[in-house]
Amino acid sequence: MTTAVVPGAGSGTGDLSVWPASAARLADGDVAVGGVPLGAVADRFGTPVYVLDEGEVRERCRTYREAFAGAEVLYAAKAFLCRAVVRWVREEGLGLDVCSAGELELAVTAGFPPERIWLHGNAKSPRDLAGALRLGVGRIVIDGPSEIARISAGAGPRARQKVLVRVVPGVSAGGHDKIRTGVEGQKFGLSLADGSALDAVLRVLAQPRLELTGLHCHIGSQITAVEPYLVAVRRMVGLMARVRDTAGVVLPELDVGGGHGVAHRPGEPALDPVELARELRGVLADSCATAGLPVPRLVIEPGRGVVGPAGVAVYRVLAVKRSGGTLFVAVDGGMGDNPRPALYGVRYAPRLIGRASAAAPLTATVVGRHCEAGDVLAAGVGLPGDVRPGDLLAVPVAGAYQLSMASGYNLVGRPPVVSVHGGSARLLVRRETLEDVRLRDIGD
Repeated sequence: MTTAVVPGAGSGTGDLSVWPASAARLADGDVAVGGVPLGAVADRFGTPVYVLDEGEVRERCRTYREAFAGAEVLYAAKAFLCRAVVRWVREEGLGLDVCSAGELELAVTAGFPPERIWLHGNAKSPRDLAGALRLGVGRIVIDGPSEIARISAGAGPRARQKVLVRVVPGVSAGGHDKIRTGVEGQKFGLSLADGSALDAVLRVLAQPRLELTGLHCHIGSQITAVEPYLVAVRRMVGLMARVRDTAGVVLPELDVGGGHGVAHRPGEPALDPVELARELRGVLADSCATAGLPVPRLVIEPGRGVVGPAGVAVYRVLAVKRSGGTLFVAVDGGMGDNPRPALYGVRYAPRLIGRASAAAPLTATVVGRHCEAGDVLAAGVGLPGDVRPGDLLAVPVAGAYQLSMASGYNLVGRPPVVSVHGGSARLLVRRETLEDVRLRDIGD
């Protein structure tokens, strides 16, 4: 079947600027992604459904790899992970950072080489560390003093595990207080200011079974400006110089984390990885020259920047009503598959798909089906005035930190993930069913 594409898809009310590059408005009011109409995806796989554009993920991997040529680019698995994404990331030449034995073992069983995987986490479980050491991960990022002895003991008498120390550089950045991880007084890392980071470095260097390859920091998430990263680099290089002066050791790696912000709505700012790479390289070179250090190998960890804009969530409208002067449009998903609006106040731009409408727009609040007043997906958005039950709404920039943070609230079941590419759609992760829930519930 040939579907007509409407020109001018990036302007006016049809603005698709935050959608995957393959997105196109269709003459019947639908939107195609990866050459597949989203309405057809909803009909075939049901709703809610998450659609992931394989081409967009791959292209974003290439952008990072080319911008940071010579650096180590690790995809942050916590953003979203499944077997297909593992394969795409591997084939595009990126490494992987994981935060649990679950993420690690999924990646390895899907064929990802463990030596290209780095393990993170502020409170690594015995299973996390045992799996990392058994499988032979490339690096373990030490987040606290107690991990030093645990990793050393677990490494065994003939092994030498490569590690980094996570440092709190005292940089405040990120889209919300709950995702600012570079400041004092939060759970991640070791303080640069009070000397605990340097103390941990010296303790690691005293462990014969550990090889300290560098320092790590992660200053926050949804960061759209370059400057906070530059401040962090200068401070981290300063600590590397103190390590050299104190212990006579020159560290070869500097991991500056991820947290690269994307635009969720048209007109919002986003971090440009090409600009970030250029500015980071310049400041790193200058800082090292001033300190008399060789330039370490740079490591970055994009997650949202790779998969966030590649995903679209499709919901079906269940109810429309007015209450207290607000028009509520309720859909068949919500905070169970996307808790981010409730957690950090993220704002999205949902769009009617699947049919054309000439109705004047009305201001509406799109809410979920879960039993919480805070289950709001998008407040104060424009939707056609004739929006009604049965309609489909699509929410772009849904590829990161939605399904990866999904819950089982109200036993609704997590949505499936469908990839689209070259005009074809295929199921990557099936829908969670009531049968799945029943099989886990073994009591009586």
